[in-house]
Amino acid sequence: MKRKGTVVLILLADYRPPAFLVETVDLTFQLSADATVVDATTRYRPNPAHPVKAPALVLDGEDLTLLEIKLDGKALTAAEYSLTTTGLTLTSPPRKTFTLSIRTKLNPAANTRLMGLYRSNGIYCTQCEADGFRRISYFQDRPDVMGRYRVRIEADKAEAPILLSNGNLEKSGTLSGGRHFAVWDDPHPKPCYLFALVAGDLDAVKDSFTTMEKRNVELAVYVEKGKAPLAGYAMGALKRSMIWDEKAYGRAYDLDIFNIVAVSDFNMGAMENKGLNVFNDKYVLASPETATDTDYLLIEAIIGHEYFHNWTGNRITCRDWFQLCLKEGLTVFRDQEFTADLRSRAVKRISDVRELKARQFPEDGGPLSHPVRPTAYKEVNNFYTATVYEKGAEIIRMLKLLIGPAAFRNGMDLYFNRHDGEACTIEQFIACFAETSGRDLSHFALWYHQSGTPEVSVRRLAGPGVTLELTQKTAPTPGQPTKTPFVIPVKIGLVDPKTKAAPRSKVVLLDEAQKIIRFPKAAKGSVPSLLQGFSAPVRLTTDLTEAELAALAAKDTDPVNRWQSLQTILMRTLTEASRDQKSLTRERLDRIATSMRQAISNGQKDPAFAALCLGLPGVSEIAQDLASNVDHAAIHAARKHVKSEVAAKISDAVMAALSELPADKKFAPTARAAGRRALQNALFDWALSAKRMTPAEVLTRVQSANNMTDRVAALVSLVQHAPFAIATDAAIAFFEQRHGDNPLVMDKWFAVQASIPDPDALDRVRQLLKHPAFSLSNPNRCRSLIGGFALSNPVGFNRPDGAGYRFVAEQAAAIDAINPQVSARILTAFRSWRALEPKTRAQAEAALKALKARPNLSRDLSDILERTLG
Repeated sequence: MKRKGTVVLILLADYRPPAFLVETVDLTFQLSADATVVDATTRYRPNPAHPVKAPALVLDGEDLTLLEIKLDGKALTAAEYSLTTTGLTLTSPPRKTFTLSIRTKLNPAANTRLMGLYRSNGIYCTQCEADGFRRISYFQDRPDVMGRYRVRIEADKAEAPILLSNGNLEKSGTLSGGRHFAVWDDPHPKPCYLFALVAGDLDAVKDSFTTMEKRNVELAVYVEKGKAPLAGYAMGALKRSMIWDEKAYGRAYDLDIFNIVAVSDFNMGAMENKGLNVFNDKYVLASPETATDTDYLLIEAIIGHEYFHNWTGNRITCRDWFQLCLKEGLTVFRDQEFTADLRSRAVKRISDVRELKARQFPEDGGPLSHPVRPTAYKEVNNFYTATVYEKGAEIIRMLKLLIGPAAFRNGMDLYFNRHDGEACTIEQFIACFAETSGRDLSHFALWYHQSGTPEVSVRRLAGPGVTLELTQKTAPTPGQPTKTPFVIPVKIGLVDPKTKAAPRSKVVLLDEAQKIIRFPKAAKGSVPSLLQGFSAPVRLTTDLTEAELAALAAKDTDPVNRWQSLQTILMRTLTEASRDQKSLTRERLDRIATSMRQAISNGQKDPAFAALCLGLPGVSEIAQDLASNVDHAAIHAARKHVKSEVAAKISDAVMAALSELPADKKFAPTARAAGRRALQNALFDWALSAKRMTPAEVLTRVQSANNMTDRVAALVSLVQHAPFAIATDAAIAFFEQRHGDNPLVMDKWFAVQASIPDPDALDRVRQLLKHPAFSLSNPNRCRSLIGGFALSNPVGFNRPDGAGYRFVAEQAAAIDAINPQVSARILTAFRSWRALEPKTRAQAEAALKALKARPNLSRDLSDILERTLG
């Protein structure tokens, strides 16, 4: 480790096995809101793999009061151990198996960081990933220390009638003084970050599932009182996940009980604790009146994600936090495939590509760039990033494409069988696929070690058929000034403009700086369809003309490339228009309008796909494409102008399609019905742009919608097109009056207003900070309002006067005193500040430096701040 002041830089190269291994952990919790007592009895044995012959036992600990410590039943004196604010050390522990008993006291009610054991809304809850267990007891808080846990929970029965932990319920009963207890046993060894406890007065939806191994599993989704009617969809999603993992990977659930708990105060989306998944309630609770189609999709996907962790994360975990992508990137890939199998594979793939480009590409291109497997970190919480998750999933997808489905499935089976019960590394994972495929994957593994987004350029050369020159380069990133060429699988098809089919496609490996690819028998005039299915996470530039791109958008058999071709036309038009509106020729606008009409005409076949094709790139996407001297106000103006011009050209097709598209009389959260709603709402938005609908008519739609999807879509259209109209204010007031008592729906209300694309949106956001439904201590509220402004309102956030930057920096500091993880995430909004035009860039830098000058910033926020300033 290297120290800089009080900040510890943790290096992958410094990894050493733990000094002691854990056999069993017995925990007893005497729950009390402000004085919980924890007894931890741990069976230790020296680790023969540790390089030091007689190491000390160093235990992590934060914000704990040590009440008692015993070694093999004998109380230790203060001279036999050392205690600091960050841990406890036994300098001369036994060189044989021994038992250490530690009693600590903690204050769950005062734990606003929501890490460790905390109490919120009357519910006791834990969050231990990445390093929260050290806030419960003194322990080797690292993922490669695995043991079997037995947990006894004691609590006041009236306050907490439900007592939950990992594993199977062994026994429960009553105690004196109105208290009761429950004992849980988990037969599977796990690291402490997977420990979980929940206690409170909760309602439940219960069901059961019989696995392919004929094990009967009791299922329950626990929610806050009165919310059980909103948990039915989540239960269905859990059962679909269990079925899918058995069919797709042959993985069955391995306990007698599987519990999900939804809580309203939670830093993350969810947590995969063994047998007891804890969720942010926004990813569990749903009804047509409260949840959009996107909410339903995310509930299904995230419940799937956390369940799939049972094997890719729990049964096999990561050796250290540098290997985080081993569980997260792999499990994201699995949940993406789960959704693709249950819904539209093309729509899912396009949605994932959009997410990757919107979140991960800017991260990889800025000061926060890091490899999928980092080599150093100061604060591990800041590495739960799109790079680890989404780019990590893209690596798995490329691996499957590279070696083929059969070798990939065999590799997964080998991984499960060989490493069950172990804490593993990326190298061990890749070795399984090298073995089943017979291929050397050492060059491919560079994707884990090298940061940055490769730029792949393709141009056509003269010759018979089609000859392509492919080149790759990757820009310098922090700590990696020079790059080695990646192994990039480029899936290529050839589209004959005279037909409607691509005769064939092939995967070409671009594994050097430049490569020539020949298709000598290709028909004259064939247009290459490049990077089909988005076969690699790269930026692609080509010499294709806009006319050729339009042909691909109409005729390509690959739906991802049909959508991408249209997006490329739009992006070229919008980037050029943002710098010179004279580039908006009639020919370009007509070409876009023609493609939009084609999407509308095909809407009945696949409405969800048509809705995606009707969407314009957002201001942030265009800014990312411009890369330097970015002026967000100019981009917004150009985008608004282009949309207005195209809307006028396609308005007849829009209105005709709306008249033919049947409205659902009753809401159903199916993929097909969601697709129809998506298309209908996209068409309504175009009608508003074309002035074929008035704000008053959209207000009526907000008020009369029979589901949250249509209501939010109409409200978003209003604030985007007419932010200061009387109808918009009326719609916002109606929404609050209708849903003011529902925190999750009010999150949407805050977020919609925070994203109004106008510099004056900041004034509204400042006023909303005073709203009685807003609280800095609730992560969802902070993310919806302050995060919504910082991350989803490029026009307001990037005000030329710098007020948006100063506001976000001020709020990050205020949140930091309560919950450092949330403040650090919000500050990532500054990740692309160096790409701004000079005057705005100076304002952003000044706000960041002013924040840095503040005293007592958390390690989480300081880390992001230092790396952002770079």
